[in-house]
Amino acid sequence: MYSELRTISREQWKTLIAAQLGWTLDAMDVMFYAFALGAIQNEFSLSSSQAGLLASVTLVASALGGIGFGVLADHMGRARSLMFSILLYSLFTSLTATAGSLWELVLWRALVGLGMGGEWSAGSVLVSETWPSKHRAKAIGFMQAGWAVGYILAAVLAGLILPQFGWRVLFLLGILPAFFTLWIRRNIQEPEIWKSRLNNPPTAHVKISFEILRPPLLSKTLLGSLIAMVVLFAYWGLFSWMPSFLARAVDQGGAGLGIVRSSAWIIPMQVGAFFGYVSFGFFADRFGRRPVFALFLACAAILVPVYGQLVRHEVLLLVLGPLIGFFGHGYFSVFGVLLSELFPTHIRGTAQGLVYNVGRAFSALAPYTVGALADVYGIGSALAITSAFFLAGALMIFLLPETLGKGLQ
Repeated sequence: MYSELRTISREQWKTLIAAQLGWTLDAMDVMFYAFALGAIQNEFSLSSSQAGLLASVTLVASALGGIGFGVLADHMGRARSLMFSILLYSLFTSLTATAGSLWELVLWRALVGLGMGGEWSAGSVLVSETWPSKHRAKAIGFMQAGWAVGYILAAVLAGLILPQFGWRVLFLLGILPAFFTLWIRRNIQEPEIWKSRLNNPPTAHVKISFEILRPPLLSKTLLGSLIAMVVLFAYWGLFSWMPSFLARAVDQGGAGLGIVRSSAWIIPMQVGAFFGYVSFGFFADRFGRRPVFALFLACAAILVPVYGQLVRHEVLLLVLGPLIGFFGHGYFSVFGVLLSELFPTHIRGTAQGLVYNVGRAFSALAPYTVGALADVYGIGSALAITSAFFLAGALMIFLLPETLGKGLQ
């Protein structure tokens, strides 16, 4: 297996690095809000439901950005769309530090969402079209693993900066990913399969975009979107509130660790997530996309209520954290792999952007829903609702065809 990976070219590795670092820095910028949530709540006197609604605004905007950048990736190129999306989310993350009112926060977080959604749509297609089919899931797994690295970076920076300098200084660091786009511009080429399909005249672009809403692609679009809806609801409902759950007092349903220690507990959880992303890719290339996806989600559905409701001992939280990270994140790689293999090249960016981000738009309800339930039942109990959504995704994946070993159309 490792000898086979030696056949991957330098250009293919550079493409993977570009998409992975873009996703890493995307995660870092986005998760700044999760770690700063308590401080922002206090400064603007927000309830948990209001704070969750603010996170939901970012997710709605990211859905629009993901769909829009998916279309742009089909028309103007994967690499260029990736570069513009990174510029967008990094600029507006840093401008979040200037917010003086709730409505300014809403504006900046919405604009962050546009770039956040666009990065995945462009980056996942770029990697899928560059790497061969027998290693595609591995490559997407490594790309998705960048999210765990970005989450850890956010945790480390939050632990160092929040107690001493406050949340505004933390958000100012969000401008750093913008400088990475200079490297992308110089080093990353558009995939050959995309360049070879540039035979459609501009007037055909709109017609092409609507192919995914007509048979025979319509059923794949609808099923893929439904799976994305339930899985992303579970993910964002759980992990938008995870730092707050760990930091919040026990009498409020939390774990009682405080801000600094909660950041430390997040790191092993995201180490588990990193290995979950990578392992999923290897397993999916060996055993198939669907069964591995279902296994990861079923395990997440079992672990979440145990972690959120039954465990309050610090050592047990630390031990179970990597397992929550492993199974609660690793399955994400399926969206970049399975969707790329279900749709043809000339519409791949549009299809992946739409399917994944319809799910992301629905998931915008999750932070608000969990926040509202937390106000009534405590945050640990509120997190348990995500188990039902994890389980639903595990069952629904078998409605889509298996694509193991399938070449791109």
